[in-house]
Amino acid sequence: MITDFFFLLLLIGGHGSSSELQDGDQQITNETIIRGENASSVEPQTDQEFPNKTTTTDKEEDGKKKCNFPAIARHLKLEKDSIEYTLSRPVLGKNRTEVYIVLSLYAIINLREMDQTFVSYLWIYMGWKNELIHWDPDEFCSIDYITIPTQYMWMPDIVIEEMTEKDKAAASPYLFIHSDGGVYYKNEQVVVSTCRMHVYKFPFDIQSCNLTFKSVLHDDADIFLSPPHSRTSMKQWFDSDMHTQYEWVYINMSLISDTVKHFGSNKTRLIYTIYMKRRSVHYLANFILPILFFLVLDLASFLISDSGGEKLGFKVTVLLAVTVMQLLLNDILPSSSDSIPLIVVYCVGIFALMLLSLLETILVMHLIEKDSAAQDDETDGERSLAENSRDRPNFHSCFREMKRCNPCASSCEVSADEETSVCMSSVTQKDSSSKLTEVSSALEKVSDELWETRKTVTLLSSSSRKPGYWTRMVKKINKIFVICYLTAIIAFLTVMASLWAFAEDH
Repeated sequence: MITDFFFLLLLIGGHGSSSELQDGDQQITNETIIRGENASSVEPQTDQEFPNKTTTTDKEEDGKKKCNFPAIARHLKLEKDSIEYTLSRPVLGKNRTEVYIVLSLYAIINLREMDQTFVSYLWIYMGWKNELIHWDPDEFCSIDYITIPTQYMWMPDIVIEEMTEKDKAAASPYLFIHSDGGVYYKNEQVVVSTCRMHVYKFPFDIQSCNLTFKSVLHDDADIFLSPPHSRTSMKQWFDSDMHTQYEWVYINMSLISDTVKHFGSNKTRLIYTIYMKRRSVHYLANFILPILFFLVLDLASFLISDSGGEKLGFKVTVLLAVTVMQLLLNDILPSSSDSIPLIVVYCVGIFALMLLSLLETILVMHLIEKDSAAQDDETDGERSLAENSRDRPNFHSCFREMKRCNPCASSCEVSADEETSVCMSSVTQKDSSSKLTEVSSALEKVSDELWETRKTVTLLSSSSRKPGYWTRMVKKINKIFVICYLTAIIAFLTVMASLWAFAEDH
């Protein structure tokens, strides 16, 4: 196949040369006839035409070869194992490399309070000057920059000081190189960094997390970190690039540059501080308001009667519900906080108020039970007296015996000391017996009326019995406690609202 390819090239080349030669011979003949000149004088001119055509074609081909990235790479002699570009800093002499770093926050993914970590999605832009690279764009079809793999060029050892986990995604594999030697690198990564949380005003807190850029090995004599020149455009860039915020609302970002001593030399760091505010609606609706509703239920329980045990059971149930909410809060807040968060003070304060209410209910029920026991003793005494009075002889038994002794009964002796009635029968006349029968029936009716009157008087006396001493005291205690309890609730909630609104994070 290769032989056929070369043979085809030879055929094309032979036909082209023969035709050129024929044209040349015809031209020479014509010129000889018209001008009468020697053919030898024309041949040098014909030989001069072909070199000019060949030179023009070579220039076009050379121009096409330079209008691409590999031509610039060959011009710069960029190789993967080139010591000139990869071994050390690309400077001439002892100049330092000035590195510009721009950070763009694309998303706030998470901010975990328990382990105090900040998870963010960042766009990191770095730029520095490579003094060993330069080319004229006019020589390469106005190509001003090229992209090359990162392993072909030296890169500064810049890290984030607060980072705790390495990004699992692969880093950006390319660099931008400009004709003046400027090198630019862009990388997108998920950064898990430490962030000291201030949860004093949780859930109305504002957090600030730092991302500190520094060189691992070099000091300011070798690498100097420089912030962006235009801070206004940088802020607009941050605001426009911020897309995803989840639970947190992005406020702004600040940048400061500080210098620290490192083994006797100065090292400059760039500190980006991200400020964000928590969305508190979720915690307000699912935590703060339910606890407040439990407090309102506890306050409404004073309308329940103190005589039964329903009030005590209701208060204990509400108190247990607040305890469950405190356990849920314990799983949210970090245990390493220096100050007690206001949300904890809120829960403990409401728990204490409800505990006082429960203790007051227990005291009131104890006093009522004490007064009820005294009244039960009095009632038992009255019942014993009534039973003793029933055992005494009455008119009913007497007159019933008198009827039984008809007509033999002449007289009835009623003894107050004995429980039986003795009837002596010595009746001699029918008139006397009939009179006694009428008298006995009349007396029996009178006795029944007296008995009913006694029952009515007993019921009225028991119903109109005055409440005991402790029962009267319980009413006063309840009134005083409700007033104090309501005052304490209003004062406590007012103080908590003012602290959440105006207090500073500790």
